Amino acid sequence: MTYLVTGVAGFIGMHTARRLLERGEKVVGIDNLNDYYEVALKRERLAQLTALPGFTVTEGDIADSATVQTLFAQAKPRRVIHLAAQPGVRYSLENPHAYIQSNVVGHLNIIEGVRHSDTVEHLAYASSSSVYGANEAQPFSEDDRVDSPVSLYAATKRSDELMSRTYSHLYGISQVGLRFFTVYGPWGRPDMAPWLFTRAILAGQPIKVFNHGEMKRDFTYVDDIVSGVVATADMPPLSGEGAARHRVYNIGNNRPERLMDFIEAIEEATGRKAEKIMLPMQPGDVYETYANIDRIGADLGFAPTTSLSDGIPRFVDWYKKRHGV
Repeated sequence: MTYLVTGVAGFIGMHTARRLLERGEKVVGIDNLNDYYEVALKRERLAQLTALPGFTVTEGDIADSATVQTLFAQAKPRRVIHLAAQPGVRYSLENPHAYIQSNVVGHLNIIEGVRHSDTVEHLAYASSSSVYGANEAQPFSEDDRVDSPVSLYAATKRSDELMSRTYSHLYGISQVGLRFFTVYGPWGRPDMAPWLFTRAILAGQPIKVFNHGEMKRDFTYVDDIVSGVVATADMPPLSGEGAARHRVYNIGNNRPERLMDFIEAIEEATGRKAEKIMLPMQPGDVYETYANIDRIGADLGFAPTTSLSDGIPRFVDWYKKRHGV
């Protein structure tokens, strides 16, 4: 079966494509390889994929409708896993236009591509736990209200969910949105805490700890995330009267960890203590993320298996090998 994976040079995109290729699927990828973070890392990820049979990639921007139309016409995928997006909460304060182009226009182009395709059976796409905003009810449930985002990034992701829900209603398109909760692991992003903290600690530099360390995150190891992504791509929502053609799932670890415990895990994995600069909460951040995963567990059997004590050393080992530490 042919899968189209957008954002294939990204962190989750690369791991997802590799999982599919290793089980014998054909994967057609697209990525614009932008310079939000080092392009060399993205090309290294692609090298992992091009070494496997069944993979092809297009360097292009999903915000360009002509590129997307051509891709669908040539690839003729049966399943689409849409992971391309402009990530990051804080960067959305600096460059809001990038988020509208990639996350809103780009998402529209993908669902339009699916709409006009005569081969696509199902679309799974990335949303985010950020849509819950400053929701105080814990753990976050898919049934919670999500109409009060606290960042533009979150607003764009909620827009994606609403557009997809509308397209499913109007055109009967089978879709699943995935609200990711703080993904980490080898080949991760340089702008995220595991990379930032590991780099600084190994270099003997201080780390910035926001909200004075009083934060919790539902850190989820990338292999567990990929298992959920592939499961949702493999099992479209049922069609028929009374059955939803659009579902939204939380996909997290269901066990929020204190930020200070997370830092301690990196200290243990690196064998070094961190010098900490305590700072106030940053605009757009939230105090805690905590995923209720009952729905995806009941529907698809999703159950994360990787603890922080196992996942962090794997990331640190990968980081040290990549940087020759």
